[in-house]
Amino acid sequence: MTRPKEAVRVAIAGASSLLGKELNQWLEESKFPAVDIRLLDEGLAAGMLTEVGGEPAIIETVTEESFERVRFAFFTGSPEFSKRHAEEARRAGAVVIDLSGGLGADAKARLWIPTLDALLASPVTDVPPGELQSLFVVPAAPSDAAISISAALASAGLERLVVTVLQPVSERGPEAIEELENQVVKLLSFQPVAQTVFDTQVGFNMLSSYGPESREKLADARTRIAGESRRYLAGRAPAAAIMLVQAPVFHSHSFTAYAEFKVPPALDDLADRLQRAGLKLASATDEPPTNVSVAGESRPVLRQPERDPSIETGVWLWGAADNLRVPCATAVAIAEKLLAS
Repeated sequence: MTRPKEAVRVAIAGASSLLGKELNQWLEESKFPAVDIRLLDEGLAAGMLTEVGGEPAIIETVTEESFERVRFAFFTGSPEFSKRHAEEARRAGAVVIDLSGGLGADAKARLWIPTLDALLASPVTDVPPGELQSLFVVPAAPSDAAISISAALASAGLERLVVTVLQPVSERGPEAIEELENQVVKLLSFQPVAQTVFDTQVGFNMLSSYGPESREKLADARTRIAGESRRYLAGRAPAAAIMLVQAPVFHSHSFTAYAEFKVPPALDDLADRLQRAGLKLASATDEPPTNVSVAGESRPVLRQPERDPSIETGVWLWGAADNLRVPCATAVAIAEKLLAS
């Protein structure tokens, strides 16, 4: 692929993760002007053979020299990995764009959804005067959906927003995908199931929490969604009440959102507002979005708004979002905005 003269060097730190692989692919598909993409990771992932732009590439171990001459460092691994190495990238002069959720608590981090800029600017950070903003955080796909819905409907008299998110197992990585697949096969054969990742049965099941021996907690993901939404909106629009449920699906979040208004709203007006906020709405004649149908979509997709049958000021939304593509597209959009500024 031919690169323009302003092409830049980027690094994907956490390149072996599902997010890292998706970002690598999206950089190519979106024709982002990257003259060189460094693939970085640690542990057993370092040394793996993969590809960049259709050419063979090796995932390298993170060292002090890894971020030299890198313009953008995308962090796509675990939150702990981001916390260990993001400062190294910033000291080397790279702009850090975090997709992992590990850097959101940093006072200097700026959460940013560029498609919302015309409606709601990203929140102000505590960067000292004269210091360049070099740390950006990409909200998770369900955070993006909750933030965008609230921002879209706030000026329509929104009083309350409640979002219930159904989470796919791919949020927990390749091991979780393998565990769900294994559990489904074993359960259909009436055999004992492995529970290494979730410490409980996730196949054919819906969970409000994982087992006590699970290394990760579903509550932590819920806290991230609520925290990102609250911080981004910063009192400018009602923050959603969030419930998170682990669903037995491989990819993409699906969600319901209940919005309550001061007076009964016009549904066509709400639909227009949601689209102006950068959300994609299925037409009234289309099938409602599902976790399968939104694969590859760069923005959350919603069904047309529907009135609650018993509360005249209440409106329901149903939607789905590709949990990998949405944050990757946002991360690249941030880099593109910075290059254009």
